[in-house]
Amino acid sequence: MLGLEKGLAVIECFDDSRQRLTISDAAKAVGLSRAAARRCLLTLNYLGYTDYDGKFFSLTPRTMRLGYAYLASTTIPQILQTYLENLCEEVNEACSAAILDGNEFVYVARAAVKRILAANVSVGTRLPIFCTSLGRVLLSGLDDDQAQKILESMPRPAFTDYTKTDIEQIKMELVKVRGNGYCLVVEELQLGLSSIAVPVFNSAGRLVASMCISSQPARKSSQQMVEEFLPKLLRTQKLLSSIL
Repeated sequence: MLGLEKGLAVIECFDDSRQRLTISDAAKAVGLSRAAARRCLLTLNYLGYTDYDGKFFSLTPRTMRLGYAYLASTTIPQILQTYLENLCEEVNEACSAAILDGNEFVYVARAAVKRILAANVSVGTRLPIFCTSLGRVLLSGLDDDQAQKILESMPRPAFTDYTKTDIEQIKMELVKVRGNGYCLVVEELQLGLSSIAVPVFNSAGRLVASMCISSQPARKSSQQMVEEFLPKLLRTQKLLSSIL
């Protein structure tokens, strides 16, 4: 089903920096010939997944059905959302949960407060795994060879002066996560943003997601996050493992 594979790849090439694409843009982004990209885009347009103004293609709300199919058919996001909302109300900070998808993680549940930075983060948002607490927790559930391959496969830009980009340095952080049972990341992805995350296990002990509480260093120091937020995360972790 190469046609299906190409069509899905074209859908995935749209993002916040590529909201409107020409046929040539899509072909370059996906690595297809111009003719193949044209066929995919016109088919998607016929099916209602894209709009076309004669030059540019853009996604339509119909594409949301694809993501909703996962959310509606899987109980994990629904369960996580309920617990995150309770946790968010208790700590008055943004709470999120994510799953691993290739060399990124995807938010599958989120409960936010108005003041938190990165307000554009929502369910479905993808972020790099090498410099985030949610991502490192997910990486820590893999063996060293798997983690190494994923880290080698992705660009690792320095988003801030505090971003750890060296693979060996990141692997040392993963060792700490496995030993401590949590991950604290301060201003590596964005200045003024810190987060603490723990793994989410199912009843069989398999790591199925990660969840975190995000704050600002000016409001909560690293020590305060560990002392105040970690016990609440671990309590929620225990409750989730009994029902997932």
